[in-house]
Formats: sequence, structure tokens, C-alpha cells
Amino acid sequence: MREAMPSLLPEDSPDTLAERYNDIAFAFFLLGGALGGIGFGMLSDRVGRARTLLVTILVYSIFSSLTAFAQAPWHVIVLRFLVALGVGGEWAVASAMVAEVFPAFARVKSLGIFHATSTIGSYLAIAAGFFIVANEGLRNHAIEGLNWRLCFVIGALPALLTIWIRLKLKEPEAWKKARARADADPAQKTGKILDLFNRKYLRATLTGVSLAAIGLATFWGVKVRSQDLMRNAKESEILLQAPSASDREAILGSAEVRLPPSNRHQPRNTPTASPSLEDLRSTHFRALKRAEMTGLFLIMTGGLVGMLCFAPLSERIGRRGAFLFFHAGGFLSGVLLFAFFDRQSVAFYWCALPAFGFLVSGMHAGYAVYFPELFPARLRSTGAGFCFNAGRLLAAPVLVLRGVLIDTHGWSLSKTNATLSCLFLLGFLVLLFAPETRGEELPE
Repeated sequence: MREAMPSLLPEDSPDTLAERYNDIAFAFFLLGGALGGIGFGMLSDRVGRARTLLVTILVYSIFSSLTAFAQAPWHVIVLRFLVALGVGGEWAVASAMVAEVFPAFARVKSLGIFHATSTIGSYLAIAAGFFIVANEGLRNHAIEGLNWRLCFVIGALPALLTIWIRLKLKEPEAWKKARARADADPAQKTGKILDLFNRKYLRATLTGVSLAAIGLATFWGVKVRSQDLMRNAKESEILLQAPSASDREAILGSAEVRLPPSNRHQPRNTPTASPSLEDLRSTHFRALKRAEMTGLFLIMTGGLVGMLCFAPLSERIGRRGAFLFFHAGGFLSGVLLFAFFDRQSVAFYWCALPAFGFLVSGMHAGYAVYFPELFPARLRSTGAGFCFNAGRLLAAPVLVLRGVLIDTHGWSLSKTNATLSCLFLLGFLVLLFAPETRGEELPE
């Protein structure tokens, strides 16, 4: 978002325009994820898990790679929407499938691991930021934006998984039985979304949607930009070490555009008027990008541990108890980090960001554990997909609110994130009405 969107805008565009387009792209990603999760979830209950999983992976792989050829901001926005159709759909299908193929004694832990291993993808993205986006040779290549475009080309690789899925993956027995019951009894029809709102499942549906909305609103509103704390700390460190006022002015100038050197639109090897200034800006860019990726790595690593802890914690204190722990932790860590410790050293964030990631991310594994337990096999993928992805729709306005607070009211990153962390408190109210499923078999 820091490299792709600004490079598709006129060179003299203000930073706020790129930020606005990025917020729009995030909102369309949430919308696409919601529609994909609901639509592919219903399809999975009707035609099978393995078939639908194959389609979802192809959708997000193909449209991720096509983003490499974007020539305007609206291209990125549309493609992010299409990518999200597959991303949202895959989660809905896979969470139901994992719940059905593992034996009861291993189901909860396997679902926690299923969601937690999304961190592997984040690690790969961080590696792309370190070695591709910040690569000096790629940034100065004659092809405009080659560094970020290559990152999207890599997005085609998951399509290779479809070969294995087509050859090896079989439909779960639970789905086959549900399909057989549906064939014998029209009242047991699979993938019927309106059944989620009948009296029997309404409480479960409202609980799932509410929990997902809170988690995704805080993810996109708070967590996704928290790596900026490390970036900002690194920038302050660079400014303090700058040998002269002119150097500091040059650094601040490049920080405002948040882009590679100012000759980005000139042909390769064209000499610039001030090589020393370009070198300074280039060094500054690499340092900030690596600090940002380091911050993201620390948050994701803490988040990985938190998500792996949800399943055993929920087995000990119940699903509601585990959700309560992580909602309380998310609120406290967000408010403390952004309201009281927002201007600290790089060394401080090496310790603080993993703890923050642990507390704000653990509940996300809970959606994979909890949502499939709320619905029978004939509605399992539909119900889990609807809850998780309707939560995306309800979370989308938080991006608008975030933009209003920052752009219109001039709020800082820290003040905005501290305020949005209060959304975790809504989880306390939801959990008062949430059904407890610990120790129960999957409903048939």
C-alpha cells in the first residue's frame, strides 16, 4: 500500500490521496471477502468441500497475479475485491472441512492450528517486503514499480495447490451424510442461508456475526497499521542521528512522499542533480521499509502464539472464557500501547509488539474453532462463512471512520488506534448471550 498506490498516482499527488485510495481498497477487500465467504460457503454445503476449495484458491491466485499489471488506482481496488472473493470463500470452506475430517479429540486443536498457520503467509509477505520491495536494483529499474509488481506475481503460486487438491482431497463423510439426508428430506436442504435465521440457529448466527465484526474491525482499524509504531520510532532515530539541518530536511521531505527516490519516473541510469540527496533518501527508504516489516514480523509472531493458545485455553476455561480473555487483553494492550507508549524507542517495540500481537490476534483462531460448532453439517460452511464474512461487512465502516478521524479531524495514528481499541469492549456484551460449546459433539 505504501508503494503500489502512490506510484499509480500523479507524482505531485498529496499523501492523503494515496491513503484515501488505500482505505477504499481495504473496504472493497472486506466487501469482496464477505460476498465470497457467504457465496462459496453456500456452494460448499451444496456441491462439496473439495470442489469449492479448488475454485476459491484459483480465484484469489489469479486475481492476485493480475494486480501486477495495474495501471490506475481503480484497477487495484477492483482486483482487491476479486481477490477477496476467493480469500473469504476459502476460509469458509476450509474451516468446515477441517472440523469434519479430524476426530473429536483433535478437532479443536486442529482448527486452532488451521487459522494460526495463516501467519506463514504473513511471513512470506514480510520476506517480500524485505527482499523485493526494498531491493535497490528493482526500485530503480526501467519498469515502473517493478518491485511491488513482482510481489503480486508471486501471488499466483498458491494455484499450484489445486493440482494436489484435485488429485488427493476427498469429501468429508459428514458432508456426504448431510447430502444424503437432504436428498431424502427436502426440509434438510444443504446450504440454505435463510435457515440461519430461524429460531433454532438465530442466537448462534447473531453471536458469530457480532464476534467476527469486533475482531475484524479491530484488525483493520488497529492491528493492520500498528507496525507503523516501529517505523515511526526508526524515523525518529534517523532524524536524531542526521548530521545537519539540511539532511533532516531532506529526510523529512522523502518521508512526506513515502516513496523511493524522486527520480522514479526518469529512465534508468539517468543522472540526477543531487546524487548525495538521492542516496540519503534511498537509505532512508530502505531503513523505514525494513523497520515496518520488522514491526509486522513481531506482531505476527506474537499473533501466531496467541492463535495457537486459543484452542487449549478454550478447552480449559470454555469458548466464552477464552474469547473474554483475548477481548480484555486486546482492549488493555491497545489502549496502553497507543495512548501511553506511542513514542518509544525501537528497542521498546521489540518487546511490546509481540505482546500486543498475542492479545489482539488470539481470538481470530476462535472463529475457526467456534463457528463450525454452532451449526449442523448441512449448514456448517454456510453458517461459518456467513458469520465470519458478514463480520467483514460490519467492519468496513471502521475504515471510513478511521479516515475521517485522521484526514478530517487531524487525529494521530496513536490517538485513532487507542480510540478504536475500545471496540474490544463490545465483545463483553456479546459473550453474555453466546452459547457455550466446550465438550459437545459437532451438531449433525
